[in-house]
Amino acid sequence: MLVTLTEILKLAQDAHCAVGAFNTPTFPAIKAAIAAAEKLHVPVILAHAETHEKGTPIDMIGPVMLREAEKATVPVCVHLDHCAHLDYMKKALDIGFTGAMYDGSLLPYEENLANTTKAVELASHYRAGVEAELGAMPSREDGVHIPTGPVYTKPEEAVAFCRETGINALAPSFGTAHGIYKSKPVLDLELVRVIAEKTGLPLVMHGGSGVSPDEYRTGIKNGLRKINYHTYMSHAGVEAVRKLLETRDVTYLHELSWAAEPAMEADAEAAMRVFAGLHQ
Repeated sequence: MLVTLTEILKLAQDAHCAVGAFNTPTFPAIKAAIAAAEKLHVPVILAHAETHEKGTPIDMIGPVMLREAEKATVPVCVHLDHCAHLDYMKKALDIGFTGAMYDGSLLPYEENLANTTKAVELASHYRAGVEAELGAMPSREDGVHIPTGPVYTKPEEAVAFCRETGINALAPSFGTAHGIYKSKPVLDLELVRVIAEKTGLPLVMHGGSGVSPDEYRTGIKNGLRKINYHTYMSHAGVEAVRKLLETRDVTYLHELSWAAEPAMEADAEAAMRVFAGLHQ
């Protein structure tokens, strides 16, 4: 069942839980995320990041994501992740995406504010929700590293930003990073609570892979309603392929996809259980 970003975040808000957002640049990833959600009867977000365009064009993968979302027995939002260009956002919305994240976090505050406001206006014509980022993580979805480390979001700045832009969800910077953590992240989960209370909006965790279950639970208690999770699910698929290649010769590429999918589903399911507050 295809739903909007606003609708799926309300489900999470009402249930005091978080919904997982999984980047799905491949068909096995789409199938794995939806299968895990349907098994647990929880909503899910399928996401496509602008950085994936080079290998997986949105006009090819987007219709597949939408078709599978419409067929699903659980609520599914098809979301554009980390979009830096409004023309690309319009392309996603024209395809049928029901949510979009404008990422101007590396821009000066006023430019981020102005562009995010334009993104909200654009998305309003499609009834799609908008997420934005304020502050910056040290390691980003596009591979860019910020040598000075994370730029933590200031609560009062977040209040003004949310009020002036009209966004539906905010991704604050509170210590997470994209990719594999080289050391244990130090998360300011109290900052999450303060920003959630002051803005009144659902908050988003980027760099969700590798965070401990207890940290997830505290973050969700403090106001996280969407958790982006990709690296570890993808890595689970890689490990399954590696094990297959160690046991026998493989001739056909699709055999690797078939080996990766159940491992990715199992990893996604484990994450969703924590996000939804289900017993393991």
